[in-house]
Amino acid sequence: MGQITVFGGPERRRRWHEDERAKILSEAFSPGACVARVARQHDVSTALIYTWRRKAEVQAAAAPAEVAFVEAVVLDDADGNPLPSAPAVVVDLPGGRRVNIFASAPPDVAAAVLKALIR
Repeated sequence: MGQITVFGGPERRRRWHEDERAKILSEAFSPGACVARVARQHDVSTALIYTWRRKAEVQAAAAPAEVAFVEAVVLDDADGNPLPSAPAVVVDLPGGRRVNIFASAPPDVAAAVLKALIR
């Protein structure tokens, strides 16, 4: 007759809830964190953490863009007040209107303005 070995312990194929995955991903990829250390703390392989991140990035890219408002300042050229510096991007719109994006603008704001103009 043969010998049977029974392994005890947790089931190897665990099911992770979305909130647990999000918590582990935020811990693993926070500034100064070590993915291997976080993986050991939660008894998860590092490859699984990277797989979760890749799938989350794909889902985020496939999700519809979030619509938001951006604060805008309208400068009237008739005032005669010079602009603080030359704009990095100038977009001329119909009707004599113009959109100026300065180099000091945060990149996400500049991207939002340009995306709004092409829609």
